[in-house]
Amino acid sequence: MTKKDAMKFPLMGSIMLFSLFLAFKFLPKDLVNLVLSAYFVLIGTAALVATVDPLVAPFLPAAFPHKDITIKIPAIPRLLPEGFEISFSTFEAVLAIPAAGFCYWYWTTKHWLGNNALGIAFSLQGVEHLSLGAVQNGVILLSGLFFYDVFWVFCTPVMVSVAKSFDAPIKLLFPRVPMPTTAGASAFSMLGLGDIVIPGIFVAIILRYDAEHNNFHGKQTPSGIGTNKRTTRYFKSAFIGYVAGLATTIAVMNIFQAAQPALLYIVPAVLITTFGHAKIAGEAEKLFHWKEAEEEEEESAATAAGKVKEAASAAVGENKKDS
Repeated sequence: MTKKDAMKFPLMGSIMLFSLFLAFKFLPKDLVNLVLSAYFVLIGTAALVATVDPLVAPFLPAAFPHKDITIKIPAIPRLLPEGFEISFSTFEAVLAIPAAGFCYWYWTTKHWLGNNALGIAFSLQGVEHLSLGAVQNGVILLSGLFFYDVFWVFCTPVMVSVAKSFDAPIKLLFPRVPMPTTAGASAFSMLGLGDIVIPGIFVAIILRYDAEHNNFHGKQTPSGIGTNKRTTRYFKSAFIGYVAGLATTIAVMNIFQAAQPALLYIVPAVLITTFGHAKIAGEAEKLFHWKEAEEEEEESAATAAGKVKEAASAAVGENKKDS
C-alpha cells in the first residue's frame, strides 16, 4: 500500500458504503442479500480453507499425497481478456468439501456462530494478506478512517442502516445479555470486520518492525519473533491500545445504548500507546519513518527509473540543441 492508496481508502470506502445504502434503499432487500450472501459464501469457503490449512497440515500422515493442482481459466473476450490460473493443493481440495458444507449451513440458517466463524476467517486472511508497506501509511490510513467512521455513524444513518440490512459475515455478532425486551431492538451487538482488520494490519506492521529490530543490548536475537521482552515491545503496546479502545467502545455503547464508531476509540488508543512508548524510548521518529524492505526496494526502483527518464529527456534535449 502506498501513501496515495492510504489517502484514497476512506473515499473509496465511502463510495462503496453509500452504494450499498442506495442498493438496499431502492432494490429489493432480499435480492441484494441473496446476491451478496452467495458471493460471501463462495469466498468464505476459500477463506476457511486458507485459515484451517496451516492448523491441520502438520498433523497429516506422511502417506497423504501432496500435489499441486492448477486450473487454467481461458480468456473471455471483453469479460476476461487475459484469463487466469487457480492453484491449490490436494489437501486444500479435500478441506474445501467440509468448508463448503459449513458455508451452506450458514447460508440456510444464518446462525450467528456460523457468521462469526466466517468473519474471523475473513479477518485473519485480511490481516495476513494486506500490507501497509510503511508505518506512516498506517498512520495516514487510521487517521482517515477515524473521520470516516465518525462521519458515517454520527452524522448520517448510512453506516448503521447498512450494517443492520447487510445479512452477510461482514461483522461479528454477540448476543446481548440480558436479551432486549423493547420491540424492534436488536438481539445482537455488532463489531464490523473493518474495526478488526484495519487496526490489525497496523498492529501487524508494528510486529514486523519489532522483528527487524529485535536486538537486546546490541546482540541480534535469532531470526523470527522471539520471546524476549524487547522483541515485541511496540507490538505489545499497539495490541494493548487496541484492546483498550475496543473495551472503551463496548462500555460507551452499553452506557448510551447507541451505535458507536469503534475507530473513534480504537485509533487514538492504538496510536497513543504505540508512539507514546516509542517517544519514551527515543524511537518515535525512527518508528514513524520505518518501511518494509519490499517497500524500500520499490521506491528505489521508482527513483532509479525516474532518474533514467530524466537523463534520457536531458540527452534528447541536448541532441536537439546540437542539431
